[in-house]
Amino acid sequence: MTTLIKIAVRNLTRYRRRSLLTASLIAIGVIAVVVFEAASGAFTSLMIGQMTDAMLGHLQVHRRGYVASIDNLPLTMMLTPADVAVVEKTLRSQPGVESYSRRLKFGAMFSNYVETTALRLNGVYPEDELRTLPLLASRIKQGTAPLQKGHIIIPDLLATGMRVKLGDTVVVIATNRDGSVNATQLVVSGVLANVTGPSGRDGYVHIEDATTLLRMDAPEISEVAVRLKDFEQLDQVAGAVRTALQQAKTAGQVGDTEVHTWEGLSPFYNVAVLIRILALSATLGLVAIVLVSVMNVMLMSVYERVKEIGTIAAMGTMPRTILGMFVIEGLSLGVLGILIGDAVAAAVILVIGAIGPTFNFGRETGLVLSPQVDVGQMLLISAVVLLVAVIGTVQPAFKASRMEPVEALRRG
Repeated sequence: MTTLIKIAVRNLTRYRRRSLLTASLIAIGVIAVVVFEAASGAFTSLMIGQMTDAMLGHLQVHRRGYVASIDNLPLTMMLTPADVAVVEKTLRSQPGVESYSRRLKFGAMFSNYVETTALRLNGVYPEDELRTLPLLASRIKQGTAPLQKGHIIIPDLLATGMRVKLGDTVVVIATNRDGSVNATQLVVSGVLANVTGPSGRDGYVHIEDATTLLRMDAPEISEVAVRLKDFEQLDQVAGAVRTALQQAKTAGQVGDTEVHTWEGLSPFYNVAVLIRILALSATLGLVAIVLVSVMNVMLMSVYERVKEIGTIAAMGTMPRTILGMFVIEGLSLGVLGILIGDAVAAAVILVIGAIGPTFNFGRETGLVLSPQVDVGQMLLISAVVLLVAVIGTVQPAFKASRMEPVEALRRG
């Protein structure tokens, strides 16, 4: 084997320009895919963080059917206090759950005594909401957290459009479950930048104010937003919570509930899937580059070395040895291209991370893109490239090993 490797390396150095060109093509493909994977992964993670840490939480628990009707914010599909107690007990028993926040969501009319418009309100326990959504405080452009009773945080859209300032007294009007209309005065204590852009109409009030406005004896809950200790365990924790609540339902302890991860709640999930498809397309493009490059150079090597192949075959060299020699050449080209590509790609990623390019998303400005060198992902891409390089070598190598010595010497 050592002899075959020495012969393969010698043959590659004999055609130094061609070998370097092929290795460079492989390296360029590796660089493009590794850097794109790192950048797209960093972008996706950043956007997911913006969605989950500033608005949704990692997963949510609802009464079954609520999410399908969420545009109407129905008050008839709520978790009762008894249901909430079971949900809280279930969440506290899960070691992967860091915090949770109970929310009472409802539609309302918002008036500054001159104009009136529609508003979606979230009645929350402020401390719980801030623990579950660590980026929520950074969305408050004016005012401070936490939210106090008798106060309201309104979206930037309303503050700008209706010229409402901090400290202004406004009226919130809502219809409770039995159809009666109720109103209450609240003081504006914060202005909220919406993470999804200028169309946002979501505000916050204290859950006790929401309960009073809707004339509830005890707060019924629209959803329980959950934050995990480790986002990578999202599916496992969601499955465990789902199973535990189903067992509680079977035992008659809770009504019919459903658990949704952020993926089923945010339209950005479709964008994340598209990014993954683009990354896969880039990988397939790399496979094509490597396959064509290696196969081309090995075919040329076979045609240019017909006499040499005939000579070593006439000397009694076994076909499998000739096959192995050419396969090792292709493997060596792949390894050289991968080493160059991985080294340059890692350097590029580190430079991008050091520069920290910024971009805007909706009304969020100055988001910093910080890609990281993912050694596992880099090894996976390298393994795929190496496999394709070997596959690209097989056909030319097989052709060389099947040559008849007499015919090869005559043609040479």
